[in-house]
Amino acid sequence: MKNARTCASVMALAAMTPLPVFAQEAQDAASVEEGAIIVTAQRRAEAQVDVPISITNLSSDALQTASVQQLADIGKVTPALRFDFAGGFFQPTIRGIGTAVTTSGGGGNVGIYIDGFYSPNPLAADFDLISVDSIQVLKGPQGTLFGRNTTGGAILVTTHEPSTSANAFEGRVSYGRYNEARAEAYTNYVISDRVALSVEGQYRRGDGWQRDISSDRRVGDYENWSIRLGLKAELSDTVDVLLRYKHAAVDDPSPMLASTLNTSDFGLGAPFGGIPGTYTTAKNRIATGSVGELLRVNSDVVQGTIRAYLGFADLTSYSQYRSENTVMSQDLDYSGLDLFQLGLPNLNETWSQELLLTSKSGSKLQWTAGLFYFENTDTYITYINNAGNDPNDRIRLGGSSTTVKSYAAFVDATYEITPQLFLTAGARYSKDKIVDAYWNRQFVVTEVPVPDISNSKLTPRAVLRYKPTDRTSVYASFTKGYKAAISDVGGSCQIPDTNYTCNNVRPEDINAYEVGFKYEDRGLSFEAAGFYYDYKNLQVSIYRTGTAEIINAATSEIYGLEGSLHYQVTPAFQINTGASYVHARYKRFNNAPVYVRCATLDADTAAACLANGVTFVVVPTTLEDVTMQRTPEFTGFIGARYETDLAGGELALSGNLFYSSSFFFGPSGVQFKQRGYETLALRAQWNAPGDKFHVAVFGDNVTNSRYLTQAQYSSFGLGANWSKPTTYGIEFGVEF
Repeated sequence: MKNARTCASVMALAAMTPLPVFAQEAQDAASVEEGAIIVTAQRRAEAQVDVPISITNLSSDALQTASVQQLADIGKVTPALRFDFAGGFFQPTIRGIGTAVTTSGGGGNVGIYIDGFYSPNPLAADFDLISVDSIQVLKGPQGTLFGRNTTGGAILVTTHEPSTSANAFEGRVSYGRYNEARAEAYTNYVISDRVALSVEGQYRRGDGWQRDISSDRRVGDYENWSIRLGLKAELSDTVDVLLRYKHAAVDDPSPMLASTLNTSDFGLGAPFGGIPGTYTTAKNRIATGSVGELLRVNSDVVQGTIRAYLGFADLTSYSQYRSENTVMSQDLDYSGLDLFQLGLPNLNETWSQELLLTSKSGSKLQWTAGLFYFENTDTYITYINNAGNDPNDRIRLGGSSTTVKSYAAFVDATYEITPQLFLTAGARYSKDKIVDAYWNRQFVVTEVPVPDISNSKLTPRAVLRYKPTDRTSVYASFTKGYKAAISDVGGSCQIPDTNYTCNNVRPEDINAYEVGFKYEDRGLSFEAAGFYYDYKNLQVSIYRTGTAEIINAATSEIYGLEGSLHYQVTPAFQINTGASYVHARYKRFNNAPVYVRCATLDADTAAACLANGVTFVVVPTTLEDVTMQRTPEFTGFIGARYETDLAGGELALSGNLFYSSSFFFGPSGVQFKQRGYETLALRAQWNAPGDKFHVAVFGDNVTNSRYLTQAQYSSFGLGANWSKPTTYGIEFGVEF
């Protein structure tokens, strides 16, 4: 194991990929150098070598090579990117910028955009990837072009659009270990020379790989499915409309299935010191009470995109409505004692509208301007589910709700000073409001309103780029980002010790500086960057008497180096490799939440713990120069793909090895350690002549690395979720 980790560390010196990806406008793509990699990181189609942003650009082939099935899997091919969960909440982190907050109106620090539309709900952010053309991971604050809550970066997912060129069908089915069955299909139907319809669907189910020691039964069975319809109409030679509707259903309790945490830096996390037979620390076992874990999400998304190709610029309108209903139930003591089963339904509704105006290519001045409106209502209802999940059995505990409204205007422009020297400048002005916020008094439905919150922010950007050759760029940039203020209706507002006074949780603020180099020519693409972040007013959750309270807790300093390399060694053989070093430290962390077991305290304090019904207490501690949460110093990978003729078709052999150094899950950055680990994905695929069908065998986590995927902490217990063991299977696909 140690040798494997050392090998991964040496090999992973610079990053992934870039294979050609989908350009938004064919005419813009044609204006850049032939064979260049096209990205849309600046909201317009450009050669990646000309974009002064650190980008990991993943093609559909790269995703397949690494056995990427869900959005969270792209961390295996993206240095400095982690995906973690807190219960069912999805928490991406880029270069140390993530969130330790799960609350109404909280959101994450990494913006997720699907076909240009913002997806804000952390309970529905991870999803199965079907009909994907490419994924672009933008690193560093993207506050100018992508707005609030993109302090860590942005993830842009681009999928197939309906096309009037020809009827088409793609489909694949697979079967693997733990009886995982997966079926996906995408069809394109040409209605007329100007109208096309697409239908895509996905179904995935499987058995759980854990057993509950309380009943000796297998747990974790899941079943997810989705369907999406798309209708594209070319109203004229200069205007087209794309309408989409998606419904998705998730029934997957696996993020909630936690054993008891036992780490060397903390010790045993079992309730009350551990009553034998009621808990387990085994990676393939859990202990739950009589109710069981539950995570179900039903979502409906309606989107409309209008593109108008004007004489001087291109205008795009993005209109979206999202409704996502989630039901969760989790045993927060992570034992079979039936101490506290939390029920947490969530109702999330989003409206958004964006207008984007982009200059035509070819002139010395290239620019993008836009207007953005966003409204999200996020409502939580909490229950004590010890008697069961049936509405007639559970006890109303409380709840909270916020409505977030955001208005923004932005402009970003690049001017060609000379054929080699370029200046980029931009700014975004945002105004954020939290209105109609309230919390529910415990055990009743009474809503207690809280005052509205309003703040505004200007997030500028400036870049100087030098291009010594057509295939090379050097740049230096400054960008500013922020994460919006929070109304702590789910936490401090509900704590009697604070006299029900809500914390004033100010916006996070980050100033980011980066220098970078990019090269792309003759089958070789390479980019490297060094960065420095000054990060203030971090929003952090701490737990007191069972309630998560949010505070502005820390200032941080982050700096590091990152590189990426893709090389087409021969027409049949290519390698991709990448690595990142991130030095992320809390400079000063006042009131850092350090968890202490009640049993280790003096007798009076321990007795008070028991009287309050909790197992752990948070001891506020001032920390200086300690590691940041969920941030390994080194991450890297190496991937390779080899193709050869076989039996009239083509055989493709591919693999991806990923390595992460150690890090801490605890919000204070000093507790709940995960040691370094590596994972390996392998795939062999034979394509029939003409690529009409393919057969593949695959394996994921072939090294069978068992590592923490999340450490769950509350006042009632500490839980551990573990990586899935080695999986493997076979796949069959058709295309015509």
